Amino acid sequence: QVQLVESGGGLVQPGGSLRLSCAVSGEIFGPHSMGWYRQPPGAQRELVAALTSGGTTTYTDSVKGRFTISRDNAKNTVYLQMNSLKPEDTAVYYCNVKRATSAIILSEYWGQGTQVTVSS
Repeated sequence: QVQLVESGGGLVQPGGSLRLSCAVSGEIFGPHSMGWYRQPPGAQRELVAALTSGGTTTYTDSVKGRFTISRDNAKNTVYLQMNSLKPEDTAVYYCNVKRATSAIILSEYWGQGTQVTVSS
């Protein structure tokens, strides 16, 4: 069974940094993309950053230039480096792995979420 385990969340002051990690266990067959989503209190979940199997990265406008997504294939781990954090970044952050074609989603997995709180 595929499992995603997130870590690295916590409390940080505005302007500080955090690095989130997502360790993937189990077998994922074929090309897949990885991403980070977040859900602020009372709001819908939104895509923060994504990394395709080909190495292309995308970011939501509010984090571009501050956040960086990366992966370590040898460790089966995806990271989200978050710099210059703002109170507006406060949310539960979720890791995602997806196998898809241009037409359908073949399989999708989610982590349990990790809380990030930015406050002075």
